Amino acid sequence: MPPIPTRIGVYIDGYNLYYGGRAVCGRGTPGWRWLDLRALATSLVTAQRGWPGAAIDRIVYCTARIDGATNPSGNADQEVYLRALAETKSVDLIEYGNYVARVKHAPLATRGPGGVPVVVRPEWPIKVQYPTPIIDGEAAFMVSLLHQEEKGTDVNVASHLLMDILEGRVDGVVVMSNDSDLRLPVQVARQRVPVGLVNPRNTPFAGDLAGLPSEGVGNHWWRRLRQDDYYPHQLPDPAGALTKPLDW
Repeated sequence: MPPIPTRIGVYIDGYNLYYGGRAVCGRGTPGWRWLDLRALATSLVTAQRGWPGAAIDRIVYCTARIDGATNPSGNADQEVYLRALAETKSVDLIEYGNYVARVKHAPLATRGPGGVPVVVRPEWPIKVQYPTPIIDGEAAFMVSLLHQEEKGTDVNVASHLLMDILEGRVDGVVVMSNDSDLRLPVQVARQRVPVGLVNPRNTPFAGDLAGLPSEGVGNHWWRRLRQDDYYPHQLPDPAGALTKPLDW
């Protein structure tokens, strides 16, 4: 008989959750970003019939601070939210990675069928002329662009997930992310405790995160978030002295 967990650890990839919510609810739509992570996690766990009596023991939120130099308003809004999470005890720990901004060079491309990049080639009304002929199929426009990304969030999710399992701090876990880079730590976790996997988008799970409910110790589950998961689970406004950012 598969184990029935009672002490649940929840491990959240903040950026994966944010972009999932934006895809589900709409980028400019207010009402979903002031998310109460403890309320959301509790709702998901208590809905699992195979986990009766399970309670949230620990919530770890992994993120990276937005670069204030390139996105001051985003940085300010994020800081308010992070402070609100701590103020309301919506999470037990916020683990920070790094937010990296740098210049990259890449061929100019458009989005093709299925989202596959298609490199832009010189053709009328813009052609490339050199003293010697160039075959159009070999030429490409190169662009210099600002590239911003968070680094370390998936590693922090994996680290806290496995540390808590191996130290016996929890006997069941929930991972909120659809990042295929978590394939190995999730597989290892399933051999030791029941695992709930939450896809922040209402889309198919990454293939590397697929599995069977009976895999390892068993009693695993998968859940995709919908709009009605985001909107009802919001922090109070104000949260102590902190007010929800405008348009959130």
